Parts: sequence; C-alpha cells; structure tokens
Amino acid sequence: MLHGRAGEQGEIERLLAEAGTGRSGTLVIRGPAGIGKSALLEHAAGRAAGMRVLRGVGVESEATLPFAALHLLLRTGLDRIHTLPDAQARALNGALGLGDVAPESRFLVGLATLSLLAELAGDGALLCLIDDAHWFDQASIDALVFAARRLEAEGVVMIFAARAGFHAVGLPELRLAGLDGAAAAALLPADLPPQVRERLIEESDGNPLALIELPAALSAEQRAGRLSPVGAMPVADRVQDAFQAQIAALPEPARTALLISAADGSGELETLVGAGASLDGLGAAERNRLIEIKGSAVGFRHPLIRAAAYQSAPATRRLAVHRALADALTRSPATDAADRRAWHLAAAALGPDEDIARELEEAAERARTRGGHAAIAAAYERAAELTADPVRRSGRLAAAALAASDAGLMVRASALADSATPEVDDADLVAALLQVRAHREFELGAPLAAGRIIMDGVPRVAARSSERATWLLVEAIRCAWFAGDPRLAEEAAARLRTLPESDSPLAVGALGLTRLMGGDIGGGITLMAEAVDGHERAGLGVPGLTFTATLCLVLGRAALGEEITGGVVADCQRSGMIGWLANALQDHGFAQGWLCRYGEATATLNAGLRLATDLGHEHRITHLTCSLAWVLAHLGEVQGCRAKAEEGVASADRQGMVLAAAIGRWALGLLELGLGRPDAALRQLQAIPATSIAILSAPDQVEAAVRSGRPAGAREPLARYLAWARHIRQPSSDAIAARCRALVEEDEAHFAQAVHLHEDDAQPYELARTRLAYGEWLRRARRRADARAQLSGALEIFDRLGAELWAERARAELRATGDVPAAPRQAGDPLSVLTPQERQVVRLAAGGASNRDIAAQLFLSPRTVGYHLYKAFPKLGVTSRAQLAAIARSSSVTG
Repeated sequence: MLHGRAGEQGEIERLLAEAGTGRSGTLVIRGPAGIGKSALLEHAAGRAAGMRVLRGVGVESEATLPFAALHLLLRTGLDRIHTLPDAQARALNGALGLGDVAPESRFLVGLATLSLLAELAGDGALLCLIDDAHWFDQASIDALVFAARRLEAEGVVMIFAARAGFHAVGLPELRLAGLDGAAAAALLPADLPPQVRERLIEESDGNPLALIELPAALSAEQRAGRLSPVGAMPVADRVQDAFQAQIAALPEPARTALLISAADGSGELETLVGAGASLDGLGAAERNRLIEIKGSAVGFRHPLIRAAAYQSAPATRRLAVHRALADALTRSPATDAADRRAWHLAAAALGPDEDIARELEEAAERARTRGGHAAIAAAYERAAELTADPVRRSGRLAAAALAASDAGLMVRASALADSATPEVDDADLVAALLQVRAHREFELGAPLAAGRIIMDGVPRVAARSSERATWLLVEAIRCAWFAGDPRLAEEAAARLRTLPESDSPLAVGALGLTRLMGGDIGGGITLMAEAVDGHERAGLGVPGLTFTATLCLVLGRAALGEEITGGVVADCQRSGMIGWLANALQDHGFAQGWLCRYGEATATLNAGLRLATDLGHEHRITHLTCSLAWVLAHLGEVQGCRAKAEEGVASADRQGMVLAAAIGRWALGLLELGLGRPDAALRQLQAIPATSIAILSAPDQVEAAVRSGRPAGAREPLARYLAWARHIRQPSSDAIAARCRALVEEDEAHFAQAVHLHEDDAQPYELARTRLAYGEWLRRARRRADARAQLSGALEIFDRLGAELWAERARAELRATGDVPAAPRQAGDPLSVLTPQERQVVRLAAGGASNRDIAAQLFLSPRTVGYHLYKAFPKLGVTSRAQLAAIARSSSVTG
C-alpha cells in the first residue's frame, strides 16, 4: 500500500485507462533517492491488467555500454524485430549487437524502437516501466525519448523514473515531494515514542525510504528518545549511512559479495562468483534484504544500497575487485564481456597504461559498429586519460570529440576538441575538429563565432590539404551569410581564391554569394548561376546539395531548389542522417512556400521544427520558426504568424542570426501589409539589413512605401529588385518587377505587362497580388468593369490558396466596384480541412505508400499513421485509400 500518493496513483491509472482505448501516454517521475519513484512503478505494474509489461532498470556501471539498457528493456520482444521495415530492423539489430551493420543514425534506432513498441502492443496495450533512467546509457536514452515524444495512437504507456541528470525535454513530468505528516507517520513503527516519531518525520523530510530504514538503524537509547539535537546530513546520506551500518554488521563473505556485486553492475551470478563472490555471502546479503536473487540475476533492493556497499569499502579493495571482475570477464561468453572487461581494467588503473588504453580504444570501435556515439566518446576519452604519449593522447581526444558531436553532445564535443587540437597533425582530423567546434557555435545560435573558429584554424589545414581547406572556407562563407557579415565572407573568399580548388562548383558558388553580400548583384548572380548550371550535382553529397539548393533560392529558381531539397530530405530519411534532415526540411519547406504550396510548407517546417527541438539545435529552431512565420503570413494567420515571428526575431537578434531575423521581419511586414497597415509594414521591411532577404522582400517594401503615401521610399528597394531581376531573368521576377514599376510610376502598361509575364509563372500568389494591385488602380481610374475582371481573378486565386487577408482585400475592392463577391472558399484545396500532420499522411497514402513506409518517412509509428487516416477519411468524405489519389491531385496547386 502506498501512503500519501493518491494523486500520483490517479495520474498513472488515467494513463493506463487511456491506453486501453488506443491512446498512448508518457510520464517522467522525478525525485531524489528513496522518495517513492520505484514504488509508483510497482503500482503501475499492479494495475496493468491485460497489458503487456516491459521493464528496464538503469545501472551506473553500464552507462558506458551502448544500448545496454535498451536491450534489457526490449529483450522479451526481440523476436518481433523482423516485422519492422528493413532499414529499421537493420538499425535496431546493429544497435543491440544482433547484427553486423552499424546503425547510421541514433534517431533511426529511435524510430525502430517506436515501431517495435507499437508492434508489441498489438491490438492491446503495452506498459514500459523504466527505473533509474538517469543511469541509462546515452544511446538508450536517445532512442527511448525519441520514441516517447512520438507516441500517439499505439496504446503504449512509457513511465520513466529518474533523479536529476535525466534529460527528456517535452515529456510530461511528475515531481515527487516528501509525504505529509499523516502519511509519513503511517510508515513508522507504532512502538516508537511520540518525540522520536516527530523527530524522524522532521529529519526524513517525508522521504519514504528514510522513514522505513532509519528506525531500524536506531540504537536502544535512540529508540528510547535520546536523539542528537542536530541532523546535519541530507536524507540520502543518512539513509546510506544506515545501509552502511547494516553492511558493516555482516560477516566478511557477505560484505565481499556485496562489494563485487556493486562494482559489477550486470547482476550476472556467474560473473560474480567467478570474481570471488561466494554463494553463502550472497545468501546472507539476501536474507538481510539488501539484494534480491532471481534465477541467475542478482539485483540490489535499492540503488543507495549499491552505493553504500561500494563507497564503504577501502580504495585498495575496490581496485582489487575491479581487477578480479576483469579476470572473470576474460572467461565470459557474453557479447559485451570484452567491453566490460576494458572498463573494469580502467577502473583499476593507477596511472597511464597503454595496454588498457588500447583495450578501451577497441571497445570504442566495437561501440561504433552499434552506433553508440556517446559510448565511443566515453571510451576514447578514458583511453586518452590513460595515455602518456601526448600525440597519441590528442588523437584519442579527437576521436572522442567527433563521437560526442555525432551523439549531439555539442558542449562536450567542443571541450574535447579544444583539448585535442594542439598536438593533432593529421589534416583530416584537424579539419573535422574545426567543424566540431564550429558546428557547436552555429547550432547554438552563433554563426559569426562559428565562422571565426574556421578562419582561425584554416591555415593549419591548408598547409596539409588544400581540398579540406576549400570546403572549410565555403563553410565559413556560409556562416557569414547566415550572420549577415560581408567582411567575414570577403576574408574567407580572399583565402579561397588562392587555393587550387577555387574553381570547384561549391567554391564558385560561395565566391558568388560573397560578391552578392558585398553589393555586387550582377557579379554574384553570374558566379552562382555558373555553380548551379555548369556542373553535375551527382557527386556533391548532402552538404553540397544543401548549399546548392540555397543558391537556387537566391537565384529565384524555387522549383529547382524544391526538387533538390526534396531529394536531400529523402536521402536523409533513407540513410538516417538526422542532423542534416532538420536543415533539409527547412530549405524544402521554404521552397514549397515560395511555390505557394502553403499546406505542404507548413507541415514540412513543423516537422523540421520538431526535429530541431529534439536535437537541441537553437540556430535551426530559430530559423525554422521565422520561416514558418513567413508561410503563415501568406495564409493570413495573424496570431500564429505574429507569435512565431516575434519569438524568432527576438531569438535571432539576441544571437546575431541576421538571416533568420530578416525572414522573421519579412513575415511581420507581409502580415501588416495584408492587414492594410502599410506604415507598420514599412517599419518592419526597412529594418531588414542588406541580405538576400532584402532583395526578395523589396517588392513588399515598394508596395508598403507607395500605400503609406511615401513613394520616394520606394525608389531604393525598386532599384535593388530591378537589378536582381535583370540578372536572374526569371518570369516571376520579371513580372513582379513590372508590378513594382507600375505601382511607383502609375503606368498601366507595366500592369498589363506584369499580368502577361505571370502566365508562365509557378507562383499564383504573385499573380493574384499583381491582379489585385491592377484592379485597385483601375477602380480608382473609374474603370469598374475592367477592375472587376482583375479583382475577381485575384479573389479566386487568394481563396484557392487560403490567403485570407489578401482575399478579404480583394473582396472589399470588388464591393467598392458595386459587385457582390461570393463567400470565402477553398474549393481548390479539399485537404484544407485536415491538420498539417493528416495532410502529410494523406498525400503519402495517395501516392501509394503503405502505413509502414509513411511511418518511416514521418518518424511516426504505423499505428499512428493509421489513426490519422482514420480521422482524415470522414473529413474528406472517402471510405478507402483508393479514393485519396483524385482528391490529392485536385489539391496539388495549393499543397
């Protein structure tokens, strides 16, 4: 029976009840040692009637073994891995040491974990109980938290119990405090004197374990009421002292058995006995309720008992026990025996030892075959600590830094890279370390600092490899572009021009971007176009293709940018390159928005934002937030756009992320223009610094200046846009340039030319803007019939696109001509009734993808995909997947 936890029990029972209806749920129970976390997990297990239950417990000594905890949790369901999509099955088998292929991404393992949990739930429900999650290895935490964040309609409940140190941002939490007085009193022996009971309740601070264990540690005098007036130690220390007193009273064989068990952590009876633990000693410890033996598994009744057994032993005995365990593991057939042996040898080392360092290095490489990047980093870092030779030590620290970066541990990776750099001489390694440190700064929101890190390190790389230096300098220019710093870009470009590879496609494109940032629009466009047009893209890889797609958008070639980024997204999803996927989704969503496919763009950018949040990449989060605001501005979603834009701009300004801030201000300016507030729009648009966004947003600035009665303020942005349009020579930019000239010069010929040029354009939104402006001009010229023709055309497009603010403006202008426009409609977009997630699922299903394929692409479980289709069918008025294709085709214009 649990005392004082009725509310917490009720929350758990609610999750279990909802799982019975197919809804999933997650809960993180937090609190200090002894507060009752494990007891609540036991309560959940006892209430899980009819549910399959999986259980896992973190062990501190196994926190360096990749996917050890995940294997423990899933061990009874491993026979179902074959039911997963091939890529997921390979990834999970590789991670758990059941296959030879290393997973290419920790997030692919997380997706496989999600799919397997859904499979194990079957048509019923599944309960996963994860105790001491703060001691799970990082690879297991990544996979389980990734899965937990994406649970929706699988009937799976995941409950984590953890102290401080377990990070699970975005999961609901339940923080346990001490019991109240009545509940605390119910746990104490009834024969204690009142003053002793009160003192124990006060000193325990309501900690249930303390209330249970401290009375047993009292002496006869203390039980009689003669207690020390001062309790100086924290509760956990006092309880641990009580356990240490129990251990000290045991015979020597029992103390030795407890120490070996505490140092080992695996709980394998054969290993413990092989290291010198006697069965009699283990039996005595079990009789004293310090451990539990179930079959061949030995476990401590509470983590504080393990700590007490280990810490109460002298250092010499601890070292001897680790050596004994290493010897025992030499004879063990377990798949991870060699890794555990290496760590026990490291724990027993008194100073540098190259033999042990080499064994840890081998353990790190075995971890690589399972995708355990955090484990690789830990092993290489400890190996470096045991290495006397400075060059070899730095090489191992460098390997640790790269692995930590792959694991997403950017702060740790940067610290390791800083400590490794001085003695590293290999060009590839130096370049990789520079990228580790620069990547940390970039994704934490400091692109200028990232660029400076690269520039400071490039000379060392260039002296050994001009090819590596070329790519680093391209990266520095990219950082300068995001930071809006033409000086950094020119500094990098000057060095780039001295290298033999400066005529490579990426280098030429970067040099063009530099010239554009410096104000040379024509020169910049020429070089960027050469980079995009003059070379094959097949061998560029994901980073090179991502940069090329960026150039496409600056060149006004949104369709080509959308095609390239679509391929990059597919490649990243297929190969599990999740770190690049968030970036690819950002560029893909922006291109979709440029092509007026606002529904698709919203779903894509939301998916990228969710992923960037998982990764903790602040730069990407800010950029995606501003890009999403820009799409919402086109749709006229006032509250959503304003909230996202203001949040994104504030973050971008704080971090010096000039490009992201420019997109956010463009979104706000466009929103104000749609609301009919040109003065407010002009203030936002004039605040955009000299970036590519200043060129792309210039037409909105021209219109805002004209409509606010300040036509002189339109001259500079008009000249800026005309220069850009003249060089990129795209139908859409030519049409928009004509519209801008018509607004400034009030010349009907330019309006007519703009409408004509839009005929071959893939941007219906811009055509509607042109027809609206033309119709307004015609109405003011009292040519009502001509005005109605243009305004009706504009209204039809705005309605079809869902651009509500602009549609209302067109509707108001029509009413001013004496026409009575139809009610708002989105007849061209039947998918507009769906949520962004449902829209993505329906589009993929309409293309013939199975639920499993859709789940793999969207990082969902197949059951959740089925749930979204179940919700979408009645909204669309269909009863089968076969009917979706026609509906999706009819929605292709708006997306």
